[in-house]
Amino acid sequence: MGDRMQKFSRNQRIAAVTKILLENPNKIMGLNNFTEMFNTAKSTVSEDIVVVKDTLNKLDMGKINTVSGAAGGIKYVCGMSNEKKREFAEKLCIILKDRERIIPGNFLYMTDIMFNPKIIYTAGLILASIFIEKDIDCVVTVETKGIPLAYEVARMLGVQLVVVRRETKFTEGSTLTINYVSGSTGRIQNMSLSKKALKKGSRCIFNDDFMKAGGTAKGIVDLLKEFESELLGIGILIDNIGIRNKLVENYMSIVDFKGIDEKGNAILFPSKMFN
Repeated sequence: MGDRMQKFSRNQRIAAVTKILLENPNKIMGLNNFTEMFNTAKSTVSEDIVVVKDTLNKLDMGKINTVSGAAGGIKYVCGMSNEKKREFAEKLCIILKDRERIIPGNFLYMTDIMFNPKIIYTAGLILASIFIEKDIDCVVTVETKGIPLAYEVARMLGVQLVVVRRETKFTEGSTLTINYVSGSTGRIQNMSLSKKALKKGSRCIFNDDFMKAGGTAKGIVDLLKEFESELLGIGILIDNIGIRNKLVENYMSIVDFKGIDEKGNAILFPSKMFN
């Protein structure tokens, strides 16, 4: 007999349904996908999904939404308990407070953090959960360190990632370039984006690893206007709250950085999102 005639136990079906849904966040999956896979009735699959839905709900691990209509089905929407979010932010603060991370100019070494899959997965989940209810077309970031975080957010939201470049690359084809002013240094800098990378009228969010004065984020707002697109939100891993007059408003961060004290210790704490 072929695989299509194979019978699966309820536990096997639930394991497979859970894996498929979690690997396709925010993507509508028709029940027919599962009935054909398991060679079983739609009512049986519906009962399996109720178990998955209840379990994720009880564990604060996201939720399964039912989407009605001809193209309907179910989709996994990412989520995490507020307690777990705060716990992650507190652990990240401890990691970042290591005195060996302070480099000349009172900067924090963060490259290893930004390329740590476990940390970035959880940070991406937290930031994605903030914007999950919005109708987003794509996530925008600026090369280079913020890319892994923005990728995770885009994956969780089930949308395209768009990377803005600091320099024009001929491999990008025709590009649109703007000048923007760095909020922390006052220098004029460039950012460019391929005209093929973003459709006009896109609804976007911006993610980055670190915000100083918000010059980059403000540049993204201006760049999106050139594409007749809109910025619906900003999610940052670490916000330098020592710089008060930001060039943008209405952004969310996971950790707040207040600078280095006179004893050479970094001052970090979970952002006001967790209050």
